[in-house]
Amino acid sequence: MKNLEKQLKALANRRRLAILKYLKKVRQAPVGEIAGEINLSVKATSKHLNILAAADILEREQRSLSVFYRLSQDPSPTAKQVINIL
Repeated sequence: MKNLEKQLKALANRRRLAILKYLKKVRQAPVGEIAGEINLSVKATSKHLNILAAADILEREQRSLSVFYRLSQDPSPTAKQVINIL
């Protein structure tokens, strides 16, 4: 139940939903590109991305100096439903 609460809180934000919608479209992207797409600073975008990753909605991969994010390969049914709506 605690994990569900964590995921619902992570999904209950328009910026994070915009991130998910963008990643659904492009598959994966670095932080700077995501920040530009949602018109937010890299620092603020990183915080949103960390919340989504902590809730197991996103996966991250370090490539040299960049961190790339993509939708989780095995999202929870709740996250999957929200992503499908986007």
